Amino acid sequence: MRKSVFAALFLIVIGIIFGAILVSNFDGVDFGLAQNKSVKLGADRSPSKANAELKALNEAFVNVAKEATPPVVSIVVTTKAKKGQGKEFFHFFPDFKFRMPEDDQQTQGAGSGVIVTSEGYILTNNHVVQDADEHGIEVVLSDTRRFKAKLVGTDPLTDIGVIRIDAKDLPVAMLGNSDDVQVGQWAIAIGNPLALTSTVTAGIISYLGRNIQIIGDTYGVENFIQTDAAINPGNSGGALVNIYGEVIGINTAIATTNARYQGYGFAIPINLARTVAEDLILHGKVERGYIGVSISAVDATVAKAAGLEKAQGVMVQDLVEGGAAKDAGIKEGDIILSVDGKSVKAPNELQSLIAGRHPGEKVTLQIWRDRKAIEKSVKLKPRADKSSVASNVGDNQDEDEISEEKSSKPVQFDALGFTVAKAEAKVKKERKVESEIMVSKVKRYSEADNRKIQEGDIIMEADRKEITSVPEFEKIVKSKKAGDALMLRVKGSDGTSRFIAVQIPKD
Repeated sequence: MRKSVFAALFLIVIGIIFGAILVSNFDGVDFGLAQNKSVKLGADRSPSKANAELKALNEAFVNVAKEATPPVVSIVVTTKAKKGQGKEFFHFFPDFKFRMPEDDQQTQGAGSGVIVTSEGYILTNNHVVQDADEHGIEVVLSDTRRFKAKLVGTDPLTDIGVIRIDAKDLPVAMLGNSDDVQVGQWAIAIGNPLALTSTVTAGIISYLGRNIQIIGDTYGVENFIQTDAAINPGNSGGALVNIYGEVIGINTAIATTNARYQGYGFAIPINLARTVAEDLILHGKVERGYIGVSISAVDATVAKAAGLEKAQGVMVQDLVEGGAAKDAGIKEGDIILSVDGKSVKAPNELQSLIAGRHPGEKVTLQIWRDRKAIEKSVKLKPRADKSSVASNVGDNQDEDEISEEKSSKPVQFDALGFTVAKAEAKVKKERKVESEIMVSKVKRYSEADNRKIQEGDIIMEADRKEITSVPEFEKIVKSKKAGDALMLRVKGSDGTSRFIAVQIPKD
């Protein structure tokens, strides 16, 4: 028993000694360390500091932050409240500082802007300032000075807005060339997210020409630069810059499920933003030219059906009656390959290229028609308020009578996954078509279903030939072998026509 007590006391004493050592900088205790009051921590120097390339890259980011931050301003906007905000996957909005009140009350939001002239013109997003009350826009400069701003103009179709403050000799942003931007390049976002002023975040360009269908207008121009530089509410209207400090985009939207950054942000290319801003400053509105076409993407199947070696260009689905394209001889089914020598790969790319042009200007389109490339000069026209789509009924309808032995029985195309039947006279009259070939059934997950053929569609053309009867269509389909692509032109139950390419599946 006595031994156990002495053992316990011994352990307590040892514990006290080590405790004293741990909290007393080891003074008076020598465990092989130098007995002094300073301890050297860390290595002599970082080997990476000798790397000139790393040092230059680091200095580049520092210089961008120094040079590109002053022209980026904070914009505080007093607006009327809106219901239903913040429920979409894609968002563009200012950062609302307060809980959303009832409809008739005011709320205050914060966005960003970029000074583009020393006389006070500031580029921002339409959605940041569009609902501002009179005298409800305030700008806070990077040096904390505050100014009331005047709304110069907005363009909802590109989500660009311009405001102006009464100030001189302001720091002006350097504007780059967004046509030179490439995926993988450094990208730096500057703005005022979540009320955190002058915030700088970095990432890379992760995609070009992104269409996220956020503007909500068929004439909307969406050709966003995608980046993983952190962008949050409040960054809207701020600058996306390159490693040289040049503005390459105006930060606009984020992809999110929680109204905060989740990896991807989207910016309007500065070339488009600059053109729109110039119009707004000079005219207070955008004078935009239009080709007058309804277009769709060209994928590998459409390309094969059209005789193209690879997927490129955009297909003309419909023409606006009296529009520039119709006047220039563009036809439905044409594939637009380029505009003034610049290749086109998606509908939004064509929209973006044309969005910077004005009525009366001419553009040269390279067209793919009948398996060869031709050129058409198109004089752009202003957008018509009540434009109608050209009739889809061929003016040169074949007048040869088809044999009276037309089959009235449905014909099933198992490989493609759909069935056609003879349309009733009433349906033909309603759709204003001569063709009687109506899609009566589409098999789920089939080639037809995947290519968006729908029940009720009337097939008017196959392989670029006008057809009117089920036997005609059956003959054309049977002439194709596995792997071949077939171009169809159909008219839907809504009265609109479209081209659809299907590929005969291989066994």
